[in-house]
Amino acid sequence: MLLIIGSIVVLASVLGGFVLHGGNLLVLWQPTEVLIIFGAALGSFVIANPVHTVKETFAKCLRLLTGSPYNKAYYMDLLSLLYELFDKSRKQGVMAIEEDIDNPDSSQIFTRYPAVMKSKELLAFITDYLRIISTGNMAAHELEGMMENEIESRQHELEEPAHAVNKIADALPGLGIVAAVLGIVITMNFLAEGPERIGLSVAAALVGTFMGIFMGYGFIGPTSIALEHAAKYELKAYECVKASLVATVSGQAPQMAIEFGRKALPTDKRPGFQELNDHVRSK
Repeated sequence: MLLIIGSIVVLASVLGGFVLHGGNLLVLWQPTEVLIIFGAALGSFVIANPVHTVKETFAKCLRLLTGSPYNKAYYMDLLSLLYELFDKSRKQGVMAIEEDIDNPDSSQIFTRYPAVMKSKELLAFITDYLRIISTGNMAAHELEGMMENEIESRQHELEEPAHAVNKIADALPGLGIVAAVLGIVITMNFLAEGPERIGLSVAAALVGTFMGIFMGYGFIGPTSIALEHAAKYELKAYECVKASLVATVSGQAPQMAIEFGRKALPTDKRPGFQELNDHVRSK
């Protein structure tokens, strides 16, 4: 939603100011300039990135339009899920959750949290480390070190779309200049046709420079920053799980273990202590 609101403000400010200054919007419509700039940008994006990054970037950009799923409600569900697993393990033994972590799709605990189930990578992260805890005698600091290595690797993966989009944002002003240079080359063919024809051709060429700079700094660059924020909120879910798992391995009670996880969350998305407690009880 914020992406749409911000885009409207940018368009209204720039184009509205242009019109109020006496400009004609039809002059800015140059389909060939659009083809040159954005076709080259798309092609260079495909050249520079592996297939999985290209797919992930488009998927994450679409998600920006609908809003990040990693909100307070999601984090409360995540912590409630961990609480149920820890509580069952504490009361019935570690092996009691073996069936849950081996088959989360048929587990009565996991299926109560469909939002978490949709995050396949995070779900695998939870089940893998619960399996390690249930089958091994790993110390808390060893488990924490292993999780930190995986989270660091996951961080690089989550930030790839933002970095890829940022590279295109940096390239767009240059591609706008390419379109403008081609427009000037074409203008050279009209030198004998009078100033009016030359003026229209030069204006079209300058629109290419405008589009490259405008799209790069007005839309694509900010989109890369929005992708970075989305990656940060997703990564916080992993850090929340890590803190909770380390706490429970250290011998903390389930309620205290998820409190460690709650403290790992960003303050603007973090549920209050009593709020989380009420949510856990309601589940």
